[in-house]
Amino acid sequence: AEYPGTRLALATRFVADVLNGTPSIVVGVVAWTMIVARQQHFSGYAGSVALAILMIPMVMRTTEELIRMVPNSLREAALALGYPRWRTSLSIVVRTTLPGIVTGILLATARVAGETAPLLFTALGSQFMSTDLSQPMAALPLTVFTYAIGPYEEWHRLAWATALVLILVVLTLSLVARAVTRQRFDRRG
Repeated sequence: AEYPGTRLALATRFVADVLNGTPSIVVGVVAWTMIVARQQHFSGYAGSVALAILMIPMVMRTTEELIRMVPNSLREAALALGYPRWRTSLSIVVRTTLPGIVTGILLATARVAGETAPLLFTALGSQFMSTDLSQPMAALPLTVFTYAIGPYEEWHRLAWATALVLILVVLTLSLVARAVTRQRFDRRG
């Protein structure tokens, strides 16, 4: 966004838009092919890569929009003081947009927190809580899925309870993002 007319910017924007519109199940299959099939086992790392692929375009587009909102007068003032363009971008533009970028990251995290499809192909799920990212991992969306399709009424109740916990996690992340945004605007105005 800081250098909008370059070929790199146009290509990056195009790739981000394509990735942003890609269904999560496709990302899961690609991550399975590129990571799980080669390692020959499911892992938390593979799940992390799949979720990161879903997050990155959202954060990129949010950041781009925030950078466009920075007034040109700030850039011009820094250039008039002798700052090189790259230093202006880092010192003025990024510092100005940092709270918004953090908000974008939190909102993207909230969105991927509920993704199940990529995790089915990459992390597989586990009945046990594991801290070893090289092993299959438990995840709330997978737990909801597994228990919801299970044959027992108790599992269905657990699926609903887990869904509630997942909703509360997403709500908390959204509230934190709003608080960061509010704090940003309170400092400015």
